[in-house]
Amino acid sequence: QVQLVESGGGLVQAGGSLRLSCAASGSFFKINTMGWYRQAPGKPRELVATITSGGRTNFADSVQGRFTISRDNAKNSVYLQMNSLNPEDTGVYYCNADVVRYSGGYYYTGDYWGQGTQVTVSS
Repeated sequence: QVQLVESGGGLVQAGGSLRLSCAASGSFFKINTMGWYRQAPGKPRELVATITSGGRTNFADSVQGRFTISRDNAKNSVYLQMNSLNPEDTGVYYCNADVVRYSGGYYYTGDYWGQGTQVTVSS
């Protein structure tokens, strides 16, 4: 099985910064795209940023220029550096990974999620 564990959430004032981390563990062949999503109360989950295994990144318009995503393939980890935070960034942030597993001569791809970490930005 594959597990994603996030850390780094918390309470911060508007204009502040936070860094989220997510580490994948378990039995798998490789990890393709990793990313971060968030969900504010009463709203659907939305994409924040993604990064491919080759380092290509994609950001939501709302965080472009303020957030940076990076990953360490050797550690199976992805990071989200969040700067210039505002109250609209408040929500539960979820780590996501597209994981390839190998079993019985076949490769399987699966979409895995972390348990989420709360980010609260006060005005």
